[in-house]
Amino acid sequence: MTSAQVDTEKTSGGTSGQTSEEGYERGLGSRQVQMIAIGGAIGVGLFLGAGANIAKAGPSLILMYALAGAIVFFIMRALGELLLYRPVSGSFAEYSREFLGPFFGYFTGWTYWLMWVVTGMAELTAAAIYVHYWFPDIPQWVTALVFLVILFGVNLISVKVFGELEFWFSMVKVTALIGMIVIGLGVLTFGFSSAGDTAAVSNLWAFDGFFPKGVGSSLMTLQGVMFAYLAVELVGVTAGESEDPEKTLPKAINTLPWRIALFYVGALTVILCVVKWTEFAPGVSPFVAAFAKIGIPAGAAIVNFVVLTAALSSCNSGMYSTGRMLRNLADSGEAPAAFKKLSATKTPAFGITVSVLFMGIGVVLNYIVPDKAFGYVTSVATAAGIWTWLMILISHVLYRRAVVAGRLPVSSFPAPGGAVCSWIAIAFLLFVTCLIAYDRDSRVCLYVMAGWAAALAVGWTILKNRTPAAPTGPDPELEKVG
Repeated sequence: MTSAQVDTEKTSGGTSGQTSEEGYERGLGSRQVQMIAIGGAIGVGLFLGAGANIAKAGPSLILMYALAGAIVFFIMRALGELLLYRPVSGSFAEYSREFLGPFFGYFTGWTYWLMWVVTGMAELTAAAIYVHYWFPDIPQWVTALVFLVILFGVNLISVKVFGELEFWFSMVKVTALIGMIVIGLGVLTFGFSSAGDTAAVSNLWAFDGFFPKGVGSSLMTLQGVMFAYLAVELVGVTAGESEDPEKTLPKAINTLPWRIALFYVGALTVILCVVKWTEFAPGVSPFVAAFAKIGIPAGAAIVNFVVLTAALSSCNSGMYSTGRMLRNLADSGEAPAAFKKLSATKTPAFGITVSVLFMGIGVVLNYIVPDKAFGYVTSVATAAGIWTWLMILISHVLYRRAVVAGRLPVSSFPAPGGAVCSWIAIAFLLFVTCLIAYDRDSRVCLYVMAGWAAALAVGWTILKNRTPAAPTGPDPELEKVG
């Protein structure tokens, strides 16, 4: 019996044997997990990246968000079934390790770490751009560095402080988006504000149609759209620190469709009805631009503050998840043992520190190429995220086969349609990868990922040669520190 199967027996029936051994504090309550899940679906990809995508696709971007949102829901239901089968921190790497083998667990864990490091760079870049709105004389790299240091300190204190900060970050984003939708509907219905004369539902097709630049151009935005959805899987990383994963995780996942429908499809639909798509430009948040057009006093500045919190929220989540993933890798003998240790406040402080140092590369990029930093890092993050999602889906397909064969217990949260939706999502993600390869500007991320894969393969070879028996699965006697 493998160690993964031993862990499975410990956690069957909704118990938390595995997670209790991990030594983490179960400091994330239901309201925090819910808001972390909601906040994960509202990030800088929507607030900033949507501007460039509107310029490329026009109103048809709404359809692209809806299509990608449906696929993301398939991914999350697959993950949910796995999480309730065996709730562990570092879940994606653990499931890859169990169902595909040690190398895939190693590769997925390190790639997910890379995804959050480069996402953190993107969020720091976006935050610096937003601050530039108020203080144009402050260099982007200075602002990025200040935010990096502040969030680093928050993540070292305790998971409760992280959860509370993330709760309020998410609350700001949710409240603001709902407010934007209500105001936009008011403009459409009653015609007030300077945008009232031109606001109309017909704006969705009046300017060269719903697909103004063709279906092909709309499909090419899917890579940016998928970046906007990165972090929805963060709820899986919280499994080891949730007070009651059996209840909180299914609830968080099942609310995903209405979150996507409201915050992505709904918000973009309203904005594109109020302001015609031709008035939006890359590098400018469409939400800030829309409020400036409506002419509400200080409205654009308020929205700018909201999108700033969105960026900081995502970076905060990145620091949280990278530390946990490094600890999971160290537990499996796939990273230095120093990453195993928890601080006195039960946080993987060393892993967080190393991750933050790498996120600091984003500060350097903001110094060297401030105009291109965001585009560079988002494409790499998207490629790493697609790999993570593929591993979740493939692990789910293999888990379902094992359940049908009677080798593993049935999860208490089965995905609708079994493995069929997972296969659909796999095909979609491979299609998006082909789109990335086709796009001259974004295919550079595939070269980066190829280099990353080669580096990991070399690392794996060295690891196997030095300690042939080490990278086989989690250590059943993970030390309790703190």
